[in-house]
Amino acid sequence: MDVLSETLSMLHPRSTLSAGLQGGGEWGLRFPAHEGVKFNAVIRGACWLLVDGVASPVRLEAGDCFLLTKGRSFVLTTNLNLEPVDSQPAYDRAVDGIARCNAGDDFFLIGGRFTFEDSGILPFTDTLPPVVHVQCNTEQASVLRWALLQLASELKLGYPGGALMAKNLAHMMFVQILRLFLNGLEQRGVGWLYAVTDSKLRAVISAIQRLPAHRWTVPELSSVAGMSRSVFAQRFKEVVGVSPIEYVTRWRMLIAVERLRNSRQTIATIAFSLGYESESAFSSAFKRVMDCSPKHFQKRTSTSLGRSSPPRSGVPETNSSAESRHWDERSEIP
Repeated sequence: MDVLSETLSMLHPRSTLSAGLQGGGEWGLRFPAHEGVKFNAVIRGACWLLVDGVASPVRLEAGDCFLLTKGRSFVLTTNLNLEPVDSQPAYDRAVDGIARCNAGDDFFLIGGRFTFEDSGILPFTDTLPPVVHVQCNTEQASVLRWALLQLASELKLGYPGGALMAKNLAHMMFVQILRLFLNGLEQRGVGWLYAVTDSKLRAVISAIQRLPAHRWTVPELSSVAGMSRSVFAQRFKEVVGVSPIEYVTRWRMLIAVERLRNSRQTIATIAFSLGYESESAFSSAFKRVMDCSPKHFQKRTSTSLGRSSPPRSGVPETNSSAESRHWDERSEIP
Protein backbone atom coordinates (compact mmCIF):
# COMPACT_ATOMS: atom_id res chain seq x y z
CA MET A 1 0.00 0.00 0.00
CA ASP A 2 1.35 3.47 -0.86
CA VAL A 3 2.12 6.04 1.81
CA LEU A 4 -0.95 8.25 1.30
CA SER A 5 -3.39 5.33 1.17
CA GLU A 6 -1.95 3.70 4.28
CA THR A 7 -1.93 6.92 6.26
CA LEU A 8 -5.48 7.88 5.33
CA SER A 9 -6.63 4.37 6.25
CA MET A 10 -4.96 4.64 9.65
CA LEU A 11 -6.67 7.99 10.28
CA HIS A 12 -10.09 6.39 9.60
CA PRO A 13 -11.72 9.07 7.45
CA ARG A 14 -15.46 9.29 7.99
CA SER A 15 -17.57 10.96 5.35
CA THR A 16 -20.98 12.49 5.92
CA LEU A 17 -22.86 13.50 2.78
CA SER A 18 -24.90 16.67 3.11
CA ALA A 19 -28.22 17.55 1.58
CA GLY A 20 -27.86 18.95 -1.93
CA LEU A 21 -28.34 22.68 -2.48
CA GLN A 22 -30.55 23.90 -5.33
CA GLY A 23 -30.85 27.60 -6.09
CA GLY A 24 -32.64 29.88 -8.52
CA GLY A 25 -32.17 33.54 -9.34
CA GLU A 26 -30.04 35.56 -6.96
CA TRP A 27 -29.36 34.15 -3.50
CA GLY A 28 -26.79 34.11 -0.72
CA LEU A 29 -26.40 31.71 2.21
CA ARG A 30 -24.19 31.99 5.26
CA PHE A 31 -22.83 28.74 6.76
CA PRO A 32 -21.49 28.29 10.30
CA ALA A 33 -18.07 27.11 11.42
CA HIS A 34 -17.65 23.34 11.22
CA GLU A 35 -15.52 20.41 12.30
CA GLY A 36 -13.39 18.41 9.92
CA VAL A 37 -12.84 19.11 6.22
CA LYS A 38 -15.78 20.27 4.11
CA PHE A 39 -16.01 18.96 0.57
CA ASN A 40 -18.35 20.40 -2.06
CA ALA A 41 -18.81 20.10 -5.80
CA VAL A 42 -20.82 22.34 -8.12
CA ILE A 43 -22.94 20.23 -10.45
CA ARG A 44 -24.76 23.04 -12.24
CA GLY A 45 -24.52 26.82 -12.36
CA ALA A 46 -22.01 29.11 -10.69
CA CYS A 47 -21.57 31.10 -7.48
CA TRP A 48 -19.05 32.86 -5.28
CA LEU A 49 -17.39 31.37 -2.21
CA LEU A 50 -16.29 33.65 0.62
CA VAL A 51 -14.43 32.13 3.57
CA ASP A 52 -13.85 33.89 6.87
CA GLY A 53 -10.27 35.17 7.00
CA VAL A 54 -9.63 34.72 3.25
CA ALA A 55 -9.25 38.06 1.47
CA SER A 56 -10.43 37.20 -2.03
CA PRO A 57 -13.70 35.52 -3.04
CA VAL A 58 -13.44 32.34 -5.11
CA ARG A 59 -15.48 31.96 -8.29
CA LEU A 60 -17.01 28.50 -8.60
CA GLU A 61 -18.19 27.14 -11.95
CA ALA A 62 -19.99 23.92 -12.85
CA GLY A 63 -17.66 20.97 -12.28
CA ASP A 64 -15.47 22.77 -9.75
CA CYS A 65 -14.74 21.16 -6.39
CA PHE A 66 -13.37 22.66 -3.21
CA LEU A 67 -12.20 21.71 0.25
CA LEU A 68 -12.58 23.90 3.33
CA THR A 69 -9.84 22.71 5.65
CA LYS A 70 -9.89 25.07 8.65
CA GLY A 71 -13.47 24.80 9.89
CA ARG A 72 -14.21 28.48 9.28
CA SER A 73 -17.63 29.96 8.53
CA PHE A 74 -18.30 30.69 4.85
CA VAL A 75 -20.79 32.16 2.39
CA LEU A 76 -22.08 30.89 -0.95
CA THR A 77 -23.72 33.58 -3.08
CA THR A 78 -24.55 34.48 -6.65
CA ASN A 79 -24.02 38.19 -5.96
CA LEU A 80 -21.20 39.62 -3.87
CA ASN A 81 -23.35 42.68 -3.06
CA LEU A 82 -26.21 40.58 -1.70
CA GLU A 83 -26.61 40.24 2.07
CA PRO A 84 -26.54 36.48 2.81
CA VAL A 85 -29.10 34.81 5.07
CA ASP A 86 -28.63 31.97 7.53
CA SER A 87 -28.48 28.62 5.72
CA GLN A 88 -30.06 26.52 8.48
CA PRO A 89 -33.76 27.25 7.67
CA ALA A 90 -33.25 26.13 4.06
CA TYR A 91 -31.77 22.83 5.23
CA ASP A 92 -34.44 22.36 7.86
CA ARG A 93 -36.97 22.46 5.00
CA ALA A 94 -34.99 20.07 2.78
CA VAL A 95 -37.14 17.65 0.77
CA ASP A 96 -35.74 14.35 -0.54
CA GLY A 97 -32.27 15.41 0.56
CA ILE A 98 -32.32 18.72 -1.33
CA ALA A 99 -32.38 22.17 0.26
CA ARG A 100 -33.84 24.90 -1.93
CA CYS A 101 -33.05 28.58 -2.10
CA ASN A 102 -35.63 30.48 -4.18
CA ALA A 103 -37.60 28.95 -7.02
CA GLY A 104 -35.78 27.52 -10.01
CA ASP A 105 -32.84 25.20 -10.47
CA ASP A 106 -30.12 27.32 -12.05
CA PHE A 107 -27.66 26.06 -9.47
CA PHE A 108 -27.02 22.70 -7.82
CA LEU A 109 -24.29 21.69 -5.38
CA ILE A 110 -23.54 18.49 -3.50
CA GLY A 111 -21.00 17.88 -0.79
CA GLY A 112 -20.23 16.66 2.66
CA ARG A 113 -17.70 16.55 5.42
CA PHE A 114 -14.70 14.41 6.30
CA THR A 115 -13.49 13.87 9.83
CA PHE A 116 -10.38 11.96 10.83
CA GLU A 117 -10.42 9.85 13.95
CA ASP A 118 -6.80 10.26 15.01
CA SER A 119 -5.75 13.40 13.16
CA GLY A 120 -4.20 14.85 16.32
CA ILE A 121 -1.39 12.30 16.12
CA LEU A 122 -0.61 13.09 12.50
CA PRO A 123 -2.35 16.38 11.52
CA PHE A 124 -1.84 15.92 7.80
CA THR A 125 -4.29 18.63 6.67
CA ASP A 126 -3.17 21.34 9.11
CA THR A 127 -0.79 22.98 6.68
CA LEU A 128 -3.22 23.11 3.76
CA PRO A 129 -4.63 26.56 2.90
CA PRO A 130 -8.15 27.37 4.16
CA VAL A 131 -9.56 26.80 0.66
CA VAL A 132 -8.40 24.17 -1.81
CA HIS A 133 -10.10 24.97 -5.12
CA VAL A 134 -9.86 22.54 -8.02
CA GLN A 135 -11.16 23.65 -11.39
CA CYS A 136 -12.43 20.64 -13.27
CA ASN A 137 -12.01 21.90 -16.83
CA THR A 138 -8.68 20.20 -17.44
CA GLU A 139 -7.81 16.79 -18.80
CA GLN A 140 -5.93 16.01 -15.58
CA ALA A 141 -9.21 16.30 -13.68
CA SER A 142 -11.06 13.72 -15.79
CA VAL A 143 -11.19 11.22 -12.91
CA LEU A 144 -12.77 13.90 -10.73
CA ARG A 145 -15.38 14.76 -13.36
CA TRP A 146 -16.28 11.09 -13.79
CA ALA A 147 -16.64 10.59 -10.04
CA LEU A 148 -18.70 13.77 -9.76
CA LEU A 149 -21.16 12.54 -12.37
CA GLN A 150 -21.36 9.11 -10.74
CA LEU A 151 -21.93 10.66 -7.32
CA ALA A 152 -24.75 12.84 -8.63
CA SER A 153 -26.30 9.79 -10.32
CA GLU A 154 -26.16 7.67 -7.15
CA LEU A 155 -27.82 10.40 -5.11
CA LYS A 156 -30.52 10.96 -7.74
CA LEU A 157 -31.48 7.38 -8.65
CA GLY A 158 -31.58 5.85 -5.18
CA TYR A 159 -30.47 2.36 -6.21
CA PRO A 160 -29.82 -0.29 -3.53
CA GLY A 161 -26.35 0.22 -2.09
CA GLY A 162 -26.33 3.79 -3.34
CA ALA A 163 -25.33 5.24 0.03
CA LEU A 164 -22.21 3.07 0.20
CA MET A 165 -21.36 3.84 -3.43
CA ALA A 166 -21.72 7.55 -2.76
CA LYS A 167 -19.47 7.39 0.29
CA ASN A 168 -16.74 5.54 -1.63
CA LEU A 169 -16.98 8.01 -4.50
CA ALA A 170 -16.68 10.89 -2.05
CA HIS A 171 -13.50 9.34 -0.60
CA MET A 172 -12.08 8.87 -4.09
CA MET A 173 -12.83 12.49 -4.98
CA PHE A 174 -11.20 13.69 -1.77
CA VAL A 175 -7.95 11.87 -2.61
CA GLN A 176 -8.07 13.09 -6.21
CA ILE A 177 -8.50 16.71 -5.08
CA LEU A 178 -5.44 16.34 -2.85
CA ARG A 179 -3.49 14.88 -5.78
CA LEU A 180 -4.43 17.68 -8.15
CA PHE A 181 -3.67 20.33 -5.55
CA LEU A 182 -0.23 18.92 -4.74
CA ASN A 183 0.64 18.33 -8.39
CA GLY A 184 -0.20 21.94 -9.19
CA LEU A 185 2.07 23.46 -6.57
CA GLU A 186 4.93 25.58 -7.85
CA GLN A 187 6.51 25.64 -4.40
CA ARG A 188 6.36 22.95 -1.74
CA GLY A 189 5.03 23.89 1.65
CA VAL A 190 5.47 22.55 5.14
CA GLY A 191 3.53 19.52 6.33
CA TRP A 192 3.12 15.80 5.92
CA LEU A 193 1.19 16.04 2.66
CA TYR A 194 3.99 18.01 1.05
CA ALA A 195 6.53 15.45 2.24
CA VAL A 196 4.92 12.65 0.24
CA THR A 197 5.50 14.64 -2.96
CA ASP A 198 9.25 14.61 -2.25
CA SER A 199 10.65 11.30 -3.51
CA LYS A 200 13.46 11.18 -0.93
CA LEU A 201 11.27 11.99 2.06
CA ARG A 202 8.54 9.71 0.77
CA ALA A 203 11.02 6.83 0.70
CA VAL A 204 11.86 7.48 4.35
CA ILE A 205 8.22 7.71 5.42
CA SER A 206 7.47 4.51 3.52
CA ALA A 207 10.35 2.69 5.24
CA ILE A 208 9.19 3.83 8.68
CA GLN A 209 5.61 2.80 8.02
CA ARG A 210 6.68 -0.55 6.58
CA LEU A 211 8.90 -1.42 9.58
CA PRO A 212 7.52 0.50 12.58
CA ALA A 213 9.14 -1.83 15.15
CA HIS A 214 12.63 -1.32 13.74
CA ARG A 215 14.97 0.72 15.95
CA TRP A 216 15.45 3.48 13.44
CA THR A 217 18.33 5.92 13.75
CA VAL A 218 18.88 9.18 11.91
CA PRO A 219 21.94 7.78 10.05
CA GLU A 220 19.87 4.82 8.82
CA LEU A 221 17.03 7.04 7.66
CA SER A 222 19.40 9.48 5.97
CA SER A 223 20.84 6.52 4.07
CA VAL A 224 17.33 5.60 2.88
CA ALA A 225 16.90 9.19 1.69
CA GLY A 226 20.31 9.22 0.01
CA MET A 227 21.25 12.40 1.89
CA SER A 228 23.85 13.38 4.45
CA ARG A 229 22.74 13.02 8.05
CA SER A 230 22.67 16.75 8.83
CA VAL A 231 20.95 17.79 5.60
CA PHE A 232 18.38 15.01 5.95
CA ALA A 233 17.54 15.78 9.58
CA GLN A 234 17.07 19.46 8.80
CA ARG A 235 15.08 18.84 5.62
CA PHE A 236 12.78 16.28 7.25
CA LYS A 237 11.92 18.55 10.17
CA GLU A 238 11.44 21.58 7.93
CA VAL A 239 8.94 19.79 5.69
CA VAL A 240 7.22 17.26 7.96
CA GLY A 241 7.21 19.52 11.01
CA VAL A 242 8.72 16.98 13.42
CA SER A 243 12.08 15.22 13.67
CA PRO A 244 12.53 11.82 11.96
CA ILE A 245 12.57 9.97 15.29
CA GLU A 246 9.47 11.84 16.48
CA TYR A 247 7.74 10.73 13.28
CA VAL A 248 8.66 7.12 14.07
CA THR A 249 7.04 7.56 17.49
CA ARG A 250 3.89 9.15 16.08
CA TRP A 251 3.44 6.40 13.51
CA ARG A 252 3.85 3.79 16.23
CA MET A 253 1.19 5.59 18.28
CA LEU A 254 -1.24 5.50 15.35
CA ILE A 255 -0.78 1.74 15.18
CA ALA A 256 -1.08 1.44 18.96
CA VAL A 257 -4.32 3.42 19.01
CA GLU A 258 -5.74 1.18 16.28
CA ARG A 259 -4.87 -1.97 18.21
CA LEU A 260 -6.04 -0.64 21.57
CA ARG A 261 -9.33 0.33 19.98
CA ASN A 262 -10.01 -2.68 17.77
CA SER A 263 -8.14 -5.68 19.17
CA ARG A 264 -7.83 -7.64 22.40
CA GLN A 265 -4.06 -7.48 22.49
CA THR A 266 -2.59 -6.59 25.86
CA ILE A 267 -0.68 -3.37 26.30
CA ALA A 268 2.53 -5.36 26.76
CA THR A 269 1.96 -7.25 23.51
CA ILE A 270 1.39 -4.01 21.62
CA ALA A 271 4.46 -2.44 23.21
CA PHE A 272 6.82 -5.26 22.21
CA SER A 273 5.32 -5.52 18.70
CA LEU A 274 6.17 -1.85 18.12
CA GLY A 275 9.80 -2.18 19.18
CA TYR A 276 9.62 -1.02 22.79
CA GLU A 277 11.73 -2.94 25.29
CA SER A 278 9.21 -2.57 28.08
CA GLU A 279 5.59 -1.72 28.69
CA SER A 280 6.64 1.28 30.76
CA ALA A 281 8.72 2.75 27.92
CA PHE A 282 5.76 2.36 25.57
CA SER A 283 3.37 3.87 28.12
CA SER A 284 5.60 6.91 28.55
CA ALA A 285 5.74 7.52 24.79
CA PHE A 286 1.99 6.96 24.45
CA LYS A 287 1.16 9.41 27.24
CA ARG A 288 3.44 12.06 25.75
CA VAL A 289 1.67 11.89 22.38
CA MET A 290 -1.89 11.11 23.49
CA ASP A 291 -2.05 12.94 26.85
CA CYS A 292 -3.32 9.81 28.56
CA SER A 293 -2.00 6.35 29.43
CA PRO A 294 -2.64 3.34 27.16
CA LYS A 295 -4.69 1.76 29.94
CA HIS A 296 -6.91 4.82 30.27
CA PHE A 297 -7.31 5.08 26.49
CA GLN A 298 -8.24 1.39 26.23
CA LYS A 299 -10.77 1.67 29.03
CA ARG A 300 -12.31 4.83 27.57
CA THR A 301 -12.56 3.27 24.11
CA SER A 302 -14.06 0.04 25.46
CA THR A 303 -16.72 2.04 27.28
CA SER A 304 -17.59 4.18 24.25
CA LEU A 305 -17.90 1.10 22.02
CA GLY A 306 -20.02 -0.70 24.61
CA ARG A 307 -17.83 -3.77 24.88
CA SER A 308 -16.09 -5.35 27.80
CA SER A 309 -12.44 -4.66 28.52
CA PRO A 310 -9.98 -6.80 26.54
CA PRO A 311 -8.82 -10.00 28.22
CA ARG A 312 -5.21 -10.37 29.24
CA SER A 313 -4.57 -13.20 26.79
CA GLY A 314 -3.47 -10.94 23.95
CA VAL A 315 -5.58 -12.86 21.39
CA PRO A 316 -6.57 -10.52 18.54
CA GLU A 317 -10.25 -9.67 18.32
CA THR A 318 -12.29 -10.30 15.18
CA ASN A 319 -14.32 -7.17 14.60
CA SER A 320 -16.67 -7.67 11.67
CA SER A 321 -18.16 -4.20 12.09
CA ALA A 322 -14.85 -2.32 12.00
CA GLU A 323 -15.47 -0.98 8.51
CA SER A 324 -19.19 -0.30 8.80
CA ARG A 325 -18.73 2.04 11.71
CA HIS A 326 -16.94 4.49 9.41
CA TRP A 327 -20.05 5.09 7.31
CA ASP A 328 -22.12 7.83 8.91
CA GLU A 329 -25.61 8.03 7.42
CA ARG A 330 -26.55 11.43 8.83
CA SER A 331 -27.33 14.35 6.55
CA GLU A 332 -26.18 17.88 7.23
CA ILE A 333 -25.63 21.25 5.60
CA PRO A 334 -22.56 21.58 3.33
